[in-house]
Amino acid sequence: MHLYLHGFASGANSRKANFFLDRYAQQGWQLVIPDFNAGGFTDFTISRQLAQAASYFTDEPVTLIGSSLGGWASLLLAEKYPQIERLILLAPALGFPQPWLSRLDPAALETWQSAGSLPVYHYIEKRQIPLAYNFVLDAQQYVHTEFQRRLPTLIFHGINDEVVPIELSREYVSNRSPKAQAELSMVTLHELDSDHGLGNVLPQIWREMQ
Repeated sequence: MHLYLHGFASGANSRKANFFLDRYAQQGWQLVIPDFNAGGFTDFTISRQLAQAASYFTDEPVTLIGSSLGGWASLLLAEKYPQIERLILLAPALGFPQPWLSRLDPAALETWQSAGSLPVYHYIEKRQIPLAYNFVLDAQQYVHTEFQRRLPTLIFHGINDEVVPIELSREYVSNRSPKAQAELSMVTLHELDSDHGLGNVLPQIWREMQ
């Protein structure tokens, strides 16, 4: 089973999701793409995302393709579910939510907490949608998760990523500290001439994935 986990404020009909769905279909393969907006974006949380993704799991081996926040969710899921055997991470939002919250003005963060919600631009809906502050509270419980499992992993990250610094992926790879040299090749970082969206390098990513 192959699942694609889309990013924050995105959806199952995003450009990347459709690109991979089309490439899988050309090969006669199935790609499952959950829509994490189900239940409403306002009440979206990491816990809800993880539960929704896990609802597709059976005893069948799973490959996760995670984009941005979906990449971080993929790592969280891999710690809990042994069915997950391979990871493909596209500009994974490592260390979430700290890098994302640091981009917010402190006054905006305080207003978010006091008001209970914050308008967030949703890339699929193409409009501002309020996101409940519970999103932050829920995410905090995963901040200090240590990723212990060693899985075959491909990471694709743009050197011009303006949302998730590529240094986070570099640090993740350097911290794998394999016990045996053979394990080193299990995690491969591809640094690409692109931004967070990776839109200009999707064909290259597909070739590497295959």
